[in-house]
Amino acid sequence: MKVLVAIAQLNLTVGAMAANAEKIIQAAYRAHNQGAHVLVTSELSLTGYPPEDLLLRDAFYTQTNSALSQISEATRSLTGLHILLGLPVQREGERFNTCTVLCEGKVIGSYYKHDLPNYDVFDEQRYFTPDARPLVFSINGICFGVNICEDIWFPYAPSAARAAGAQVLLVPNASPYHMHKNKRRIDVAEENVCQQGMACVYANLVGGQDELVFDGGSFVLNSKGELTTLMPQFVEALELITITLSGEQPQPQLGHIATDLPLEAEVYEALKLGVRDYLGKNGFPGAVLGLSGGIDSALTLAIAVDALGAEKVRAVMMPSKYTADISWIDSREMAKRLGVRYDEISITGCFNAFLDTLSDEFTGTEPGTTEENIQARIRGTLLMALSNKFGSIVLTTGNKSEMATGYCTLYGDMAGGFAVLKDIMKTLVFRLARYRNTLGQVIPERIITRPPSAELREHQIDQDSLPPYDILDAIIGQYMEANVSMAGIIANGYDAATVKRVIKLIKMNEYKRRQAPVGIRVTHRAFGRDWRYPITNRFAE
Repeated sequence: MKVLVAIAQLNLTVGAMAANAEKIIQAAYRAHNQGAHVLVTSELSLTGYPPEDLLLRDAFYTQTNSALSQISEATRSLTGLHILLGLPVQREGERFNTCTVLCEGKVIGSYYKHDLPNYDVFDEQRYFTPDARPLVFSINGICFGVNICEDIWFPYAPSAARAAGAQVLLVPNASPYHMHKNKRRIDVAEENVCQQGMACVYANLVGGQDELVFDGGSFVLNSKGELTTLMPQFVEALELITITLSGEQPQPQLGHIATDLPLEAEVYEALKLGVRDYLGKNGFPGAVLGLSGGIDSALTLAIAVDALGAEKVRAVMMPSKYTADISWIDSREMAKRLGVRYDEISITGCFNAFLDTLSDEFTGTEPGTTEENIQARIRGTLLMALSNKFGSIVLTTGNKSEMATGYCTLYGDMAGGFAVLKDIMKTLVFRLARYRNTLGQVIPERIITRPPSAELREHQIDQDSLPPYDILDAIIGQYMEANVSMAGIIANGYDAATVKRVIKLIKMNEYKRRQAPVGIRVTHRAFGRDWRYPITNRFAE
């Protein structure tokens, strides 16, 4: 006996219930035409994930139920196909994260998520009520159980499914990407599902949703924990798995195993997908960014072009008297290599006008950070003016190292709609730039090798104001991402004065980060949904 199970790894949009339903219907027809008995879609596939406070609106459930009826009617003729659909259910004042099994237009059962994550970017306990009842159904003598995402990160829900007779566990997921996440998912499934004697079919969402990117990477494990199928990351796909009953335990047969991406390639693809979906799903016609001749804006430009196409990207160089000749030359060269529209708008006249206007107020003071910030804010104003006039969103180019330490200007280089490198530390910026050039030399080598500079005063380089980036990033990573104490970082061999200075900068610049645009998350802890520190804060470690 055998059962064919299809995994639909789909890019779905929060709140687009009718459009999501249509994607699922198309996948159902493709799966049925290939002989599938089961189609597994992702967690909350009808609504997209995460719907957040949309879950508090009654009309949201009305539209979700309409989408369920839409699928039910459209798939009534697909004989024998069991479709696993993710949707929220509201009942008697409670809400449930639900997986409903639909067959020939009828609901044959529903499973309600038991383990509700409430950490990092997740806050499902704000919305949902847990439920402990398993769901098991049988096809061709093989018993299938259902868990949802977080359920398999703990042994309880899989063991309940096993106790109810499940031999193969179907797991719809909306598991967001961060570096090294996919291996961790496989390890958890092996530990909590396969060690209980079940095979595991793990179907993950793909696509960008605000700061989150879902990478797909759906997989199948046999009951021994061996990987039998691995779907590609960052793309939509439909994969068919054959599960055969040989003896007492059904096992998935060996299928396609996608090639693992190197870390830099994986992160680059996540950034591309995040940009493409943020603009596409929000209806922006294109992107505009300030190209400075530095590595951050160069990498942002390359990502934007790879994500959107050169015809949808505009680069603007805004030189001042402090802009080095090589910055002009390298910016022009990169824009030429990528084929984007490129304009040069000098800020010298605007800067002089600001200084003239403020001359009486500034009498008796020395030029300093104020004058540097005025230049950054002029550039931000010009980019926002182009955005307002032509509709393209401004992509900011600051990186995580700068966001952490406040080496950025409110209403200046922070002005914009989407922060592509917000979760990319400077050392990783260099690695990603070099990786991109292995695909084609689009970033001039000098941009990568020259010392980074904001070029807001004479002979300025970043390391005049910050520790060396390898040291800075290591301290940020330990303190902000790994939650290591100040004493612990010092014990790990870092200079005490430098550690104290960096931590002080992180704390004192929280007010800036709260005003920064949303940006793509690629680490397990980004400045966004999973970093929640008070601005008004006198705590000292």
